[in-house]
Order: sequence, then C-alpha cells, then structure tokens
Amino acid sequence: MSQKKHLFAFSALSASYFAHIGFFNPYLPLWLKELGFSLLAISVLTSVQSATRLFAPYVWGSLSDRTGERVRLLRYGATAALLLSLGLWFDGGGVLLFVVLLLMFSHTSGMMPMSEAALAHLVSQGGAFDAKRYGRVRLWGSLGFLVTVVAAGFWFERFGLVHFPAWTLGTLAAVALSAWMLPDFREPAHAVEDQPGVWPVLRQPPVRWFFAAVFFHVLAHIFIYIFFSLYLDSLGYSKTVIGLLWALSVVIEIGWFFTQGRWLPLFSLSGWLVLAAALMSLRMGLTAGLPLVMPVLLLAQALHAITFAAHHTVCIAMLSHHFPGRLRGRGQALYTVVGYGLPGVVGGLGGGLLSSAFGLSSVFWLSSACAAVACLCALRARAFAPARAAAG
Repeated sequence: MSQKKHLFAFSALSASYFAHIGFFNPYLPLWLKELGFSLLAISVLTSVQSATRLFAPYVWGSLSDRTGERVRLLRYGATAALLLSLGLWFDGGGVLLFVVLLLMFSHTSGMMPMSEAALAHLVSQGGAFDAKRYGRVRLWGSLGFLVTVVAAGFWFERFGLVHFPAWTLGTLAAVALSAWMLPDFREPAHAVEDQPGVWPVLRQPPVRWFFAAVFFHVLAHIFIYIFFSLYLDSLGYSKTVIGLLWALSVVIEIGWFFTQGRWLPLFSLSGWLVLAAALMSLRMGLTAGLPLVMPVLLLAQALHAITFAAHHTVCIAMLSHHFPGRLRGRGQALYTVVGYGLPGVVGGLGGGLLSSAFGLSSVFWLSSACAAVACLCALRARAFAPARAAAG
C-alpha cells in the first residue's frame, strides 16, 4: 500500500473517531440530565472517560511499543467498544451506566495515542515533524466532529435524546470499520529490557514544565467538554444553537489544521504554547462574563483555532522531539494521561462541586485561572527550550 493510501486510512480513522466524539461528548451531559441524574452525578459519569485515561492509554501504549502490533490493538479496542456500547440500551440505573462507560472508555481512550504513534513515521520528513502533512490528516477528525455535532444537535432538537444510544452504536461501528481498513503492518517488537526508560526524559526541566503547562491548559479545556452544553442550555440556548456554537469552533479548527504549515514557523514551539494558554484564559473569561452577548461568544469560540488546534499540533511536535523511536507510544500515552486523564477527573469532579455550589459560570472563571497558570508554566518551558522555529 502506497504512503498516500496509508495516510488516507489514518484520515478515515481520525474522521470516524472524532465523529463519535463530536456527538458523544457534547450531548452526553444533556442525555444524562434527561435521564434524571443530578448535576453532581452527571459530573461523575462524564468524568469516567477521563478516569480511564489515567491508566488505559499507558497500558495500551506500553503494549504497542512492546509488541509493535499497534494496528491489531486498534482493531481490538474499536470492536470491543462497539460491543460494549450495547449496554447503553439497558435501563440499569447509575451503577450499570458507570460500568458500561468505564469498560467502553477503557478500550477507546488508548486509540488516539496508538494511532498518533503509528502515524508518526508517515508525518515526518527527514526525521523532523511535518506540521503540514500532519494537519492534512488531523483535519479529517475535525470534519468528522463537525458533521456529527451539527447533525446531532438538529436531530436531538427534533426527536429528543432518546436516540443517544443508537448514535453511539452507529458512530462506534464507523470507528471499528475504519480500524479494520488500516494497513495491516507490524512494527518491530522490543523486549521490555531493551526498551529505553521514560523517567530520564521526564526529569529534564523543559519536559517537566511542558507537561505542567499541558495539564493546566487541558484542565481549562475540560470544563468546556463537560459543562459548556449544560451552561448554554441553562442560559436558554436551544440544542440547535448549542450544536452550531460547537460547530463554529470546529470550522475554525479545520481552517487552522489546513493552513498551519504557513503559521507555525512564525514562532517557536514553546512560544506557541505560551500564546495558546494566554488566549485560553481570555476565551474562558469571555465565556464566563458575557455569555449572552452573541458576538463575544462567537469570538470566544473562534479562539479555538489557537487554544486547541495550534496547541494540539505543537504538543504532538514537542512529543515527537522528546520521545522519539521506541519511546513514541509511551510518550503519546503520557500526554493523554497527564493532559486528559488527570485534568478530566479533577475538572469533572471539582467542576461538579463548584457548579452545584456557585453556578455554572463559576466553572468558566476557574477555567480562565487555570489557563493563566498554564501560561506561566509554558513561559518556564520556553525559558529552558532552545530557540528554534516550529516544524513546518
């Protein structure tokens, strides 16, 4: 299979995976609300996804580094998640729902780190990260997210959220099909004793500050994933408008991924990390302070181009630099654990307690503060990092 077809296969997986995320994450809180769960219970159940990212990605990443069977593991995870999603059709109360989500997310939470690790050799030129080529693959994930977040908004507005389990089954079926379409290749396996350790890398100051910046930046973002739809719903916005506001941020994201090869060389990677965190603090402040002023809310969503898309690409590029070769799978997994697992659990549970006591707007003021801390950490990472341009 040619390299072009390899890239197409990974683009299809990205599109289907984020099509699933595009409907599931924004509307899961609203579905749980319709089922009668309290705000705190919704926070706990939506935090299950992040909780699985504390352990599952590193387990899958280590296993894929050791065996080289990234594609087979991706196929297994996608198929298992599809079968487990059938449990959402049963009315077994909060405990059954918790177990189903825990098992389902344990299989899906390691998929993107393994996919990114498998994709790494296809988006490198002469050993350097190629942001343009990576962006052309990743934008298909954004397109998938865009389609489902808009379509689901219209669907749920008209027919209600009773079809949420059916949407889950359909989108995970697309993920499984895409995983089975991946090229059937196997990377060289490495025995445990032959694998280099990650701790020497983590002890380096720029790496420590990088992960600290990632933690606080994604913590600020987690509040959007869990509480943004609930926040807009509480302010009287319709599900259609909620879906369109999500869609706007993704359209902006797609534009960034398509053209990022032009913009990223303007600053160093660490410089982009600082800018993304600073704009994230501004974005969340606008969302908390002026949510009923539509032009301001639109501007806040438009900042997603930098606060998410640019930030994500920069993180992947920095991971490729710090965790090359046989460290690749575990580096990607650590990024998921530190960047999405820990912040998701802290943000979900902490945000649930905070919003129950002080209202949903308080969550976004906290998000702005977390982004400000991320900016300080990114400045420290920049101080240690050598001055160099971003990969083009």
